Amino acid sequence: MERRQIIKYGGISLLSAMAATWTARTTAQTSPLRVQWLGHTCFLFTGDGLRILVNPYRNLGCTAGYSLPDLEPDLVLISSRLLDEGAIDKFQDSSRILFEPGLFNILGFQFQGVALDHDREGGRRFGTNVAWSWTQGGIKIVHLGGAASKIDLEQKILLGRPDLALVPVGAGDRVPKAYNPTDAVQAIKVLDPKVVIPTHYLTEAAEDNTCDLLPVDAFLQLVDVSNVKRLDQDTITIRPEDLPSSLVIRVLSDGSVLQS
Repeated sequence: MERRQIIKYGGISLLSAMAATWTARTTAQTSPLRVQWLGHTCFLFTGDGLRILVNPYRNLGCTAGYSLPDLEPDLVLISSRLLDEGAIDKFQDSSRILFEPGLFNILGFQFQGVALDHDREGGRRFGTNVAWSWTQGGIKIVHLGGAASKIDLEQKILLGRPDLALVPVGAGDRVPKAYNPTDAVQAIKVLDPKVVIPTHYLTEAAEDNTCDLLPVDAFLQLVDVSNVKRLDQDTITIRPEDLPSSLVIRVLSDGSVLQS
């Protein structure tokens, strides 16, 4: 059975902490969804008057060369407590963080967190990954975080068919904590999204010899090249009326968040 929860920090409920902000947003008309890649599996989603940050990180290992800009999101979603996707220190006092599986209804917005193993060993090494599903700007979003296990029927039902899926694609063999390219292709077939943005792959931000990830090209070699477009920017805007009828893959640029 799906759980309806409000996560608390310091005895203050998320609902109470956000009430004033959300009251003004509930009457906002649907606006286009703006998706900004901030490196690794971290994204900022803006639409319907709401700013959602997913998977903030610390600067080490695969994210050593990244630098998060100063942000004041309305809500933070994290897939795990690992430091490459769950560094919530600067946001923890705001009481605006969801981190557990379950169904969360917050003033007209619904967020579904679905548990998937965070490694290919039944979660014994890295525990549980939370994949997040919600609708914003008229776009159904699924962010798989660092999922490493196959998506079963129940998980597929909970996640739904996304318009936009953010899928980890570059895990190596030494530390199998997310999908490798082949796993990613299989997950995309299961979810059947309209737009895919690859995540969790090797970039210039990684420290030498400390990041067991493959470059995005290892994944792109397994898909139809006619569906792929590399963008020279870290941001994409998606409108419901512009969604394609069949799968497209958009690779975003991460240059704007690299430390100088």
